[in-house]
Amino acid sequence: MGYNVTRISIQEKETLAERYTPRVQYELKSDIYGCCIKLLTDRREVRDRWSENLYNMSQNIRSHGRLYVFNDPHEGNNQIYYDPQSKTAFLLNLQYYGWIKSLALSVAGDMLEDEHAIFSVHGACIDTGCEGVCILGSSGAGKTTQTYGLLRETKIRVVSDDWFFVRVFGRDILAYGSEKNFYIRADLATVWPEFRDLVAHAEFDADGRAVVDLRWIVGKGRILPLTTLRTLVLLKRDPSDARIVNAIDQDEAMKILQKESFFNPHFLVQNEFKTAVRTSFFRDLLARTTAFVVNTTGTPEESQNVIRRLANLNSSHEISRSHLSGM
Repeated sequence: MGYNVTRISIQEKETLAERYTPRVQYELKSDIYGCCIKLLTDRREVRDRWSENLYNMSQNIRSHGRLYVFNDPHEGNNQIYYDPQSKTAFLLNLQYYGWIKSLALSVAGDMLEDEHAIFSVHGACIDTGCEGVCILGSSGAGKTTQTYGLLRETKIRVVSDDWFFVRVFGRDILAYGSEKNFYIRADLATVWPEFRDLVAHAEFDADGRAVVDLRWIVGKGRILPLTTLRTLVLLKRDPSDARIVNAIDQDEAMKILQKESFFNPHFLVQNEFKTAVRTSFFRDLLARTTAFVVNTTGTPEESQNVIRRLANLNSSHEISRSHLSGM
């Protein structure tokens, strides 16, 4: 991971808050799955991305967690200080908004995990018609590429392209979205030309990313607040493995998840207790889903066809721009 996380005491949090509070120019409260997460910053570009990306929360609601986001020449690049007691994070000299929003989600996830048995999944979640498919993978395995490829099919709906929250309800695993708008890459239309109009109208930052309202291209009815997970797809890119897809049992899937730290590099607290509760949750998830490993060494279209078969989708997916936007 490209940033450093240092856990601090609540006394150290108070010292840092006293240092940065006089610099605060913008305060925004956002709703992250029922948590009020407060942004405090003097950086207008962070304020703008944040307000485009996350749902608004009433300013009358007291915050459950806070992020102070500042540039500070006296600190190193990409430095994070986190107080788990007050759920307060200081993000210093972070320029990449993708990390900022992931850490906001992680602060909310820290509280939800401890107090409400609601867990974070760093992955994409789509709905194929009342059945959810979760797509996880390490960076570069094609998680985002394959998620947007699936959205070319009008029967597919999306809960999240990057991070969602999950609860266990009896025999079901329910996945809930967490973001109002999505953070896409500029090369999206290079892989899937169907999204060229979305990319053309987006305002990209220095990292080649933009927050976009996906409803404009796929339609309002295809952004879902929740779904019931039935299938888990773990992506990897391993040229040495000739297998393209294979079904795996719960134990094998758990070994992969544990080896990859549950595919979430943004956990702010990692200790024995947290590992135990996350392991227990993922065992519940695996007991209620069918798991597959897909090796994405082929072209994006070849990998797409494999995932479509796992999701029980018709192989015909040539969808015109007018079909995408005509909802």
